[in-house]
Amino acid sequence: MIQVQRFNKALKLAVILGDLVILNVLFISFNSIWNELFGERAYSGTLPQILTLFSVCYFACTISGGVILHRRGARADQIVFRALRNVFYFSLLSTSLIVLSELEIYSSRFFIYYFILLFLCITFYRLLFRYGIQLYRSHGGNIRTVLYLGSTENIAELYHEMTSDATTGYRVLGYFDTTPNAKFPASCTYLGKPEQAIDYLTKNKVNQLYCCLPSALSECIVPVINYCENNLIHFYSVPNVRNYLRHRMYFEMIGSVPILSIRKEPLGKIENRLIKRIFDVAFSLLFLCTLFPIIFLIVGVTIKITSPGPIFFRQKRNGLNNKEFWCYKFRSMKVNKESDTLQATLNDPRKTKFGDFMRQTNIDELPQFINVLLGDMSIVGPRPHMLKHTEEYSKIINKYMVRHFIKPGITGWAQVTGFRGETRELEDMEGRVKADIWYMEHWSFLLDLYIMYKTVANVLHKDKQAY
Repeated sequence: MIQVQRFNKALKLAVILGDLVILNVLFISFNSIWNELFGERAYSGTLPQILTLFSVCYFACTISGGVILHRRGARADQIVFRALRNVFYFSLLSTSLIVLSELEIYSSRFFIYYFILLFLCITFYRLLFRYGIQLYRSHGGNIRTVLYLGSTENIAELYHEMTSDATTGYRVLGYFDTTPNAKFPASCTYLGKPEQAIDYLTKNKVNQLYCCLPSALSECIVPVINYCENNLIHFYSVPNVRNYLRHRMYFEMIGSVPILSIRKEPLGKIENRLIKRIFDVAFSLLFLCTLFPIIFLIVGVTIKITSPGPIFFRQKRNGLNNKEFWCYKFRSMKVNKESDTLQATLNDPRKTKFGDFMRQTNIDELPQFINVLLGDMSIVGPRPHMLKHTEEYSKIINKYMVRHFIKPGITGWAQVTGFRGETRELEDMEGRVKADIWYMEHWSFLLDLYIMYKTVANVLHKDKQAY
């Protein structure tokens, strides 16, 4: 086990050092090419000053962000995302320090191109590194030997996960149980009863032991735990819940009691909610105090000229924890009695000509920044539905109400991935709900920024589902 830990530490160090080499070599090369092409300096100060600043900033961001290449089964998309996050935070930190120091940036384009190239190079390097690790493990290097105590359905699935891909570097020695399990994979050797486990551990090198025996056999389990603790063997308890929970679960502690939750909720952490709220308030205040008064004047006058009725349309919708709130929009339809029950359609006769334009460009949603400021909504989140739709869909779509665990948004993951507009079929709404739940489980500040970017891009490219 000590050898494995040393290997992982060496692996992390090699990745970080490789990143730093790429960072410095790329900057020197790109700086030289830039000077030759444009004949201008991109920054003040000397090259060693910039390289030292960049190296320290990148090292700090990588250490705080972590390296996941040593993790067995680390996916390519996880590695790409971690590289993107590291480079993003590095770019913010380094440019901020340049601005705050005596140094100056003469060409912002230079640094933007450099950060993009750095992300691409580091991603390629890390994926190549990952391939090398997988190759090494598939040939018998950095192997972890595993033993099972019990043979439940969970352990059978764990066995499949560990042995289906040789590149993860696991070698399963077998399992102990009260009797041989005919339903357990035949390729996994039955080694005997649980009481014989300690004797086996003393005679064989084992790195990890996974136990799923019932608590009734605690007299057998406790001595095994004690032996593992005193002999550098990692002991893991595997809850037998696969007969009613068949998806990924997440572990947490409440006091001394272990709890399994059925989904990861990043916004359940107060620090993440705080980051999201600070951005919501800052962005909304900036928009409402600068652009919105001009937009309100132009849009308000046009609405009044083209259609009788109020400038704003407000409607009760369901928000966080299913709480009702007034959602504000620029009125895009003629005043009608079906606004609280009937969804807008492609050629809806209730829409005004100017209202049609507003809906296509999302201008009608802009007053919802007021809702964001009031705390009823967020800039990014599941779109809030009218009360009637929430009541109807919650009865016929499984997990529909899960989307109400977080604040609704002006735009969302569902809207930028093809689930915007009218839901003609039940499958359309089911797809939207799945997208909303995916967003809730995978939230990050970078994801919010990406959704905002995609929303603007879709408007500029005239999204066909915007009506």
